[in-house]
Amino acid sequence: MITIKEAVSKKDLKDFVKFPFKIYKDSKYWVPPIIKQELETFDKDKNPIFNDAEARFFLAYKGNEIVGRVAAIVNWLEINKQQIKKMRFGWFDFTDDLEVSKALLETVENIGKEHQLDYAEGPVGFSNLDKVGVLTEGFDSLASMITWYNHPYYVDHYKALGYEIEKEYSESRFPFNNVDPESFRKAQALIKRRYKLKALSFTKTEEVMPWADKMFDLFNESYSSLSSFVEITDIQKEYFKKKFISFVNPEYIKFVVDENEKLIGFAIVMPKFAEALRKANGKLFPFGFTHILKAKKNSKDVIFYLIGIHPEYQNKGVHAVIFNEYYDIFKSKGIQNCYRTPELEDNVAIHKIWKHFGPEVYKRRKTFRKNLN
Repeated sequence: MITIKEAVSKKDLKDFVKFPFKIYKDSKYWVPPIIKQELETFDKDKNPIFNDAEARFFLAYKGNEIVGRVAAIVNWLEINKQQIKKMRFGWFDFTDDLEVSKALLETVENIGKEHQLDYAEGPVGFSNLDKVGVLTEGFDSLASMITWYNHPYYVDHYKALGYEIEKEYSESRFPFNNVDPESFRKAQALIKRRYKLKALSFTKTEEVMPWADKMFDLFNESYSSLSSFVEITDIQKEYFKKKFISFVNPEYIKFVVDENEKLIGFAIVMPKFAEALRKANGKLFPFGFTHILKAKKNSKDVIFYLIGIHPEYQNKGVHAVIFNEYYDIFKSKGIQNCYRTPELEDNVAIHKIWKHFGPEVYKRRKTFRKNLN
C-alpha cells in the first residue's frame, strides 16, 4: 500500500531533496544538486517566487520506505495574467512501481481540480529559469546542473497514467573546433556599423550587476512569445542575480547595446559543472566548494545557458556580434565543447542561429499533460 505524506517539516523537506540520491546512487549520468540550494529553492522565506506561486511537496511511502516524491505548483501569474489554467508539477521521481507514480500524480491532479484548473503539466519548475522536461533520449550522457536526469521507465509511467506529450525539447552540442570565425567576423562588423551597436565585456562580477535588471527585462521581452513563458518579476530579479550570476565567469557574460546604451542583446555561458557536482555529492563543505571553484576556472566545456535578443533586432544577425565576442575568450581558455540547454523543438529562430556550427542533438526531453476536466 502506498501512503502519500506532505513534506512540511525541515526533516521532511530534506528527505524530499535527498530521495534522488537513493535511486540514482549507482548511475554514472545523474548529477546531484547542492542540497542546501535545493532546500532554499523550496523555502517560502527565501525564494520570492512564492509571492506569485504556491507549492506543496509530497513524499510517497511504502511501509516506512520513501519510494517517490513530487512538487505540486500553482503559478498565479500564469493563471491570472496569462489565463493559462495549468497545474504544474516537478521534482517528480519514483521507483519503477506504477502504484507509486499514480498515487503521486493523483495528488497533484486533485489539487488542480480544487483550484478549478484545466490541466496538469510536468515535469516543470516554477518558471522558465527552472529545469524542465523528462528525459526521453540520451540516457547514456552525463546530465548538467540545469537539467533533470531520470530513468528510462519514467516515460512509460506517464503514458500508462493517461498523460500525453505537451512540449518537446532538444539539447545539442558541438566541438568548439567546429566554429569557423569567418562565418560571423565580417557579418558582425557590418551589423555593428549598420545598427550602431557595440558589445560589452566584463572581467569582474560587480561590473555585471548594474546591467542585470536590464538583462532580466530583456529576457522578459525576448522570450514572451514562447508558449511556456512566465515573466520574471522585479523581486525575483534580485533572487536570480544572487543565485546565478555568482556561478558565471564574468568573461562569459556578453551584452550588446545600441548607440543610446540600451541593451538589445545578451548571452550567458556557464562552465560545465557536472563532474564537480558529482564529486561534491550534494555538499558544499568541506570539499564541494573547491571542486566547483576549480570547474569554474578550468572547465574546458561550456553551456550556453541563455541568449536573448530584443524583438526589434531579432533576425538581424545580432547573435553574430555575440559569437564574435565569445570566440576569442573561448580560444584563449582552450574550450573544447559547447553545450546548449533544452530548447523547444518549435523555436525555429533559436535553432537557426546554431546551424553553422554543425550541432548534434544528443538528448531529447518532453513535458506531459493530462486534462483535469
